[in-house]
Amino acid sequence: MKPFAARIVDWQHLHGRHSLPWQQTRDTYRIWLSEIMLQQTQVATVVGYYERFLARFPDVNCLAGAAEDEVLALWSGLGYYSRARNLHAAAQRIVAAHAGRFPPTAAGLMQLPGIGRSTAAAVAALACGERCAILDGNVKRVLARHAGIAGWPGDKRVENDLWQCAESRLPAKDIESYTQGMMDLGAMVCTRTQPDCAHCPVAADCVAHTENRTHTLPTPRPKKVLPERQTQMLLLLDRGELLLEKRPARGIWGGLWSLPELDAAADCSLHCQQRWGYDVEAQHALPPLIHGFTHFRLTIQPMRLHLAPRTTTPPGHVWLPLADVLDAALPAPVRKLLAPLSAT
Repeated sequence: MKPFAARIVDWQHLHGRHSLPWQQTRDTYRIWLSEIMLQQTQVATVVGYYERFLARFPDVNCLAGAAEDEVLALWSGLGYYSRARNLHAAAQRIVAAHAGRFPPTAAGLMQLPGIGRSTAAAVAALACGERCAILDGNVKRVLARHAGIAGWPGDKRVENDLWQCAESRLPAKDIESYTQGMMDLGAMVCTRTQPDCAHCPVAADCVAHTENRTHTLPTPRPKKVLPERQTQMLLLLDRGELLLEKRPARGIWGGLWSLPELDAAADCSLHCQQRWGYDVEAQHALPPLIHGFTHFRLTIQPMRLHLAPRTTTPPGHVWLPLADVLDAALPAPVRKLLAPLSAT
């Protein structure tokens, strides 16, 4: 039987993915961009964003010179917005400190904002041919099953065991095909709920397969009840324009444009008068929207309020015509709330 890595490489050449838009290139910028977008996001979702982003920012210098609002607007809907802010910050550092050239090693890439150990290794392997191990979600699943490593991969001890396993299996050559093959195998064959062991190149000596443990490895995240939170979001309308509020740079939806919020039980009209001096002529509640985060569930109660003509714009806010609001950098649930409004 061939070594584990050799079987992965052979399988990738015959059955792996070869037509994704960031493949068939050694351009570090394009590979880096794809790897950041693919963090916690599926390929099918990323492709469209990647192509639009690349059309607007074809190289690291273009990205570094852009305004953060424009970067966030193109990222809007992809989620985990700290990735976009870090992407922008990393591009600026590459231009300012590295003359527009990416560090050629995983160790160097890890010094940039938003690039952890696995992402740095993936970029270094695929763009520069560096022999280093990756450990994204798909690879964790492949290794946990094949090596029989029990325990939730988010636990530090288990993660350390997986890193040791990943490093011990690296091939002496063909690191690009091996790295891509590990990602492809986890995404296409060794899937979370329905692994296709009959077509797996390493099933013959896979612990999970031979011991009938594919449904228990890797060990799922310990279940916990997510806290529930409620908020009101205000759709403030005046003469065909909507008020948007800039979120703080840190925290949920950092740096994005959103709707003003207040406590679920607060009086909307009184809030508008006391905070901005706006008089509300009419208001009504829209259907609530539930949005799930990693650590809690948020119930949003949208309130549509028509204002008497205003004369001021508060600092950190902007009034936009309804036809233009979807061009702003909006969180996904806010975009969902505003889509019907902007179409009228």
